[in-house]
Amino acid sequence: MSELQREVSELERKSATAARLFDIRLIIGGLFTLYGIIVTIAGIMASDADLKKAEGVNINLWTGLGMLALGLFFLLWLKLRPIAPPTPAEDA
Repeated sequence: MSELQREVSELERKSATAARLFDIRLIIGGLFTLYGIIVTIAGIMASDADLKKAEGVNINLWTGLGMLALGLFFLLWLKLRPIAPPTPAEDA
């Protein structure tokens, strides 16, 4: 294999790695999961005064669980359907 071919294949590998690293599903899933954990903990720690303000509904707990479920959905989607590496254009 020539030096040029090795260099091209190395750049293609790096490009595929960068595409997987900056996949929007990873960013959205990670942020929703992180914020979901934080809001769920805030819901678990809610005081009686907080619940009274929300008319008895633990809105932080329900919102946090929803965010957590959405974040895990995005991460699962990323795991099950990863981005296919770009195929090199073939010369005619």
